[in-house]
Amino acid sequence: MSDLDRVREIALAALASLEASRRRIDDLNVYPVPDGDTGTNLTLTGRAIVEELDRSSAEDRETIARELTRAALMGARGNSGVIFSQIVRGSAEVLGGEDAIDEDTLARAFRSASDAAYRGVRQPVEGTMLSAIRALAEEAERRPADFWPALVRTGDEAVLLTQQQLDVLREAGVVDAGAAGLVEIVRGIAAAMTGEEIVASPAATEPLTIEAIHQELSRYRYCTTFVIEGERLDADALEAQFEQLGDSLLVVGDETALKVHVHTDDPGAALSLGTTAGVIERVEIANMHEQTQAREERLLEPVPDVQTAIVAVVAGEGNRRLFESLGATRIVEGGQTMNPSTADLVAAIEAAPGQEVLVLPNNSNVVLAAEQAARLAGTRVEVVPTDSLQSGLAAMVAFDPDRSADQNAVEMREILETVATGEVTIASRDAQLNGIPVREGEFLGLVADEAVAGGTDFDKVATAVAERLLAEPRGVMTLLTGEQEPELDALLAGLHERHPELEVDVQQGGQPHYPLLLSAE
Repeated sequence: MSDLDRVREIALAALASLEASRRRIDDLNVYPVPDGDTGTNLTLTGRAIVEELDRSSAEDRETIARELTRAALMGARGNSGVIFSQIVRGSAEVLGGEDAIDEDTLARAFRSASDAAYRGVRQPVEGTMLSAIRALAEEAERRPADFWPALVRTGDEAVLLTQQQLDVLREAGVVDAGAAGLVEIVRGIAAAMTGEEIVASPAATEPLTIEAIHQELSRYRYCTTFVIEGERLDADALEAQFEQLGDSLLVVGDETALKVHVHTDDPGAALSLGTTAGVIERVEIANMHEQTQAREERLLEPVPDVQTAIVAVVAGEGNRRLFESLGATRIVEGGQTMNPSTADLVAAIEAAPGQEVLVLPNNSNVVLAAEQAARLAGTRVEVVPTDSLQSGLAAMVAFDPDRSADQNAVEMREILETVATGEVTIASRDAQLNGIPVREGEFLGLVADEAVAGGTDFDKVATAVAERLLAEPRGVMTLLTGEQEPELDALLAGLHERHPELEVDVQQGGQPHYPLLLSAE
């Protein structure tokens, strides 16, 4: 295995560990502000690193280290993500220059990571990620016989200790979210390095107190993050200017690229300062007051006492309402051209109010991510491989929240065997599909992903799809109109004339890219 492949493998393991704990870490987040996004920010930072490694063709460790450092800096999200980018920078500076990676090298890498993290924070605070990375460095320097498991144990102890190190955490009765997230990253790395599952955090199941949920709004409203690119950038001089605008300030990077993170009431002023120094990009502005209120509402939301909850991947506001009306308790936005990540699905599963969870991916491209999320989630999950919104809605008819996930899944799968689905979309390019010529911008009719009609006449294309679905006797046809709602009078009149006994149900789905989705049962 090449060095690059091995680094990819380790990064994926770290990301998977983070994704599995993202919601728990978000819930813990009360410092520096209670905006409930530390787990999400660390996960998005990790995902940016993984995506950059996937694109890389680096052949030597020095290049890998350089690309890893830049990916972490450019992809860093939030306060925790920016500090983590410095941890990556410090470790990469050591690992990228070594031919062999042994425990001595790893100890130096952890120490370099700790030093870089402390240097990156203008006013270091104990009881945070900084305390955790320092504890990890000290344990690595001790060279324990069971190196990686020992590091994870030390990290877990450091996380528990944060509650006593920082007053706001002690008062809220929680550990530090950033420290917890960092140790989850190390837990994933340890699993990849040893090939063994590492014991879960002892704090993972601790319930939140009411004090942890109710938190005051931050002094400043906006969390503002962006990158400045230029030449001979002076981090110290810029830091002094940004300090006048707010707090929680981080300015890290090098002379060619700096990541800026600041909590302020005037994001525009921060961006203006950035443009005086260079070119700004990757601008992210979050309203922390809204985030804090949303966190509190989510954590105080009553949990229904049901056996099974449904998580469904849905595109279109009308379709969302349909799934919710049939009992779906968590909707993940997504569909064709916009597939949700495994992390999105894990977060929805963990937030779903049931002892067990059923996941309806509703798109063939989402099934694998749903299955991976099921393995990562900390609850019993069953994935019903619905490959379209139409099949998902048909399956929902059988849903009973008082039955087990297995029982629901069995009946849903039986229903799926009786459902035929089709769609009318718009061709994105000229093509010859299944012997049917289609030009870009024309309507394209599909049944079971096979082209059956094409052309400029919507009625003809939609009718061809409907008739193919009705080639076998069917009693009910459901039509879901898209974001650009088509005129259906001619289609409906023709169906009534040719199939007088057919029940036709028309709903406003609102899905993009597909003017009409059809199903027949």
